[in-house]
Amino acid sequence: MSDFLLELRCEEIPARMQAGARADLQNLFLDELDAAGVSLEEIGIWSTPRRLALIAKGLPEVTEAVREEIKGPRANAPEQALEGFLRKTGLTRDQIEERDGVWFAVIEKPGRAMKEVLAEAIPSIVAKFPWPKSMRWGAASLSTDSVRWVRPLSGIVAIFGDELVECAVGDVASGYMTLGHRFHHPGPITIGGAGDYQEKLRACHVIVDHAEREALIRAGAARVAAEAGLTLVEDEGLVIENAGLTEWPVPLLGRFDPAFLEVPPEVIQLTARTNQKYFVCQKPSPLQGRGLGEGNVATTSDIPRPPTPSPEGEGELADAFVCTANIESSEPAAVIDGNRKVLAARLSDARFFWDQDRKKTLEEHAKRLDRITFHEKLGTVSQRVDRIVAVASDHLPEKIGWPESKARKMQPLLERAAQIAKADLVTEMVGEFPELQGRMGYYYAEPYGSDIAEAVRDQYLPAGPNDDLPSNEVGTLLALADKADALFGFFAYGMKPTGSKDPFALRRAALGVIRLIVENELRLPLRELFSAIDWERLFEAGKGVDYADPSEELVSFLIDRLKVQQREAGVRHDLIDAVFALGGEDDLVRLLARVHALQAFIGTEDGANLLAGYKRAANILKKEGYTSPLPLAGGAGGGPVGGEGDIPTPNPSRKREGDLPLSYTPEAAEKALIDALDAAEPKASAAIEAEDFAGAMAALAGLRAPIDRFFDEVTVNDESPDKRAARLDLLARFRAAVHNVADFSRIEG
Repeated sequence: MSDFLLELRCEEIPARMQAGARADLQNLFLDELDAAGVSLEEIGIWSTPRRLALIAKGLPEVTEAVREEIKGPRANAPEQALEGFLRKTGLTRDQIEERDGVWFAVIEKPGRAMKEVLAEAIPSIVAKFPWPKSMRWGAASLSTDSVRWVRPLSGIVAIFGDELVECAVGDVASGYMTLGHRFHHPGPITIGGAGDYQEKLRACHVIVDHAEREALIRAGAARVAAEAGLTLVEDEGLVIENAGLTEWPVPLLGRFDPAFLEVPPEVIQLTARTNQKYFVCQKPSPLQGRGLGEGNVATTSDIPRPPTPSPEGEGELADAFVCTANIESSEPAAVIDGNRKVLAARLSDARFFWDQDRKKTLEEHAKRLDRITFHEKLGTVSQRVDRIVAVASDHLPEKIGWPESKARKMQPLLERAAQIAKADLVTEMVGEFPELQGRMGYYYAEPYGSDIAEAVRDQYLPAGPNDDLPSNEVGTLLALADKADALFGFFAYGMKPTGSKDPFALRRAALGVIRLIVENELRLPLRELFSAIDWERLFEAGKGVDYADPSEELVSFLIDRLKVQQREAGVRHDLIDAVFALGGEDDLVRLLARVHALQAFIGTEDGANLLAGYKRAANILKKEGYTSPLPLAGGAGGGPVGGEGDIPTPNPSRKREGDLPLSYTPEAAEKALIDALDAAEPKASAAIEAEDFAGAMAALAGLRAPIDRFFDEVTVNDESPDKRAARLDLLARFRAAVHNVADFSRIEG
């Protein structure tokens, strides 16, 4: 057994492509080994900006012989089918054999030297490599069949044990030579094999292991910040990116002009991060919670909310940055100063945008929204704003049941917030940093008061299943109106999610609507929400394109998303189905209250036993033909429709006592069940009406003992047709009482 080293060297591999390249290299290499029937003990894959490297441990010197059997056409198949099979296998007719009327080809491949397998695998891997973007180079690039790589391929190291695996890709032949650090050791390095590869490169200022470089950057950036009495704003994405840009990372702390701190902290962080790949720092002991606080991990799509510093200034952004040099400089101050100058130029641009944007009010900015098309069928952003204003301020306050006095107070706040919510889209700052839409609106909306400013900031929340919700009621209704308008508009024109495709993020918008309603306990039925959409404005925006009312389809879509959300939260899927099967319910708060009460009840002994009794009753009724629609919650009628055996049609003149005939005296167990139903039914109905679903379950619990006794002491299929029918009617009444709370037929167990 020997180890194999492969290094593919080129110019700078973009940092964003390196993780995918590592995975692709591993998969392609393993595919080549599988095709040769070879297994290995261990594989390691690494990357630097200038190389992809692989070390495979425990490869055999010679592959095992392989016997492959290929099934061909039937012996009586047309001659053309047999000829095609022979071409495919490369055999002649006398080399195949017939078994039970079918041709088979048996191909025996003798064992091969592992070096030969690897020599063939390397060019194949390069040819198949799926770079997101690649290029051709040199004279050969005139042909589309020439070698392609992310950057011009400049070197291949391929060593099996201590022997060179001779191969070539284009005009690049394999060898023992690689290169060290571009500045610290620009000359060639001779590699002896997999065993000394990493350490020889380390001696030449190249850390091959990307994970090791990430750890050095993570720890080093935090250390230099702490040495300056500051706290690093953690950013794991930036750690990974810097590791992909350097082969010998050296974190350095620099300072910038404190005057730049008048610009919002998110802008400084994005400027440093996006343009220069720098970390930012805070003053020590940051506050927990919103803002650039301790433990926050920022990404380009997750920039923290505006900080709320303490009176002493703790938690504020500091006038410091951490850059990651790719060199161990003898004059680190010069390196820092060069980076400071570049950052200062970027921050000067950001400050210019900040100053320019504030010369106009958000109302003035909003006048330019008619120049931006939201979607060709849904009109401009300005038209969309008009629809959101109508929904948020004119309809939602009354539909969620606010008192008239509160609705009157909130209406102007909602109207103003909706009018200016999208205005920051046309500002210079958001044009430079689209990630800051809403966040910059917060700062520009500060003159309108904190309620409106926070609503503008929070209008896109929640953006994910674990994201924060808007911080006030104005923001909640604004976010709800925004998402409802998008859902309604795209569904109205048939642009719905299909399979894994959801180009307009409508599933995320639906989850946002669900969270806004459920977590704020808004008593807003979904049909009421979508009835607030202004159809006329939507039709005008679409310029006459045909569309249809999607309200019912949207209700079903959101209910399906709610089911998925609850299953992921640990609620049993069968209990969800048991409640949702009642139908007609679109008050999400009430729906979930019933689901949670049912889950708690089924987990008790009474619940489990009642379920068993229900299933026994339901099976008997099904067997005897009681299969008509049940009287579910909402008043739907139903009852026995006759079926197998001598079951008379129920007599409408029967007494209320379990619908028993006048001449029939129930047995003690029957009478106990009738009495229990007489007591439980009104209690359960009243509890459901009061939305006390735990109380409704408690009322049903009183049926457990009577139904158990009924089955122990009563013969349902009595010889007397009257007794048989009356007892089946009683079971149907029991089943209906349970169904008023949930469809127990959908519960497993």
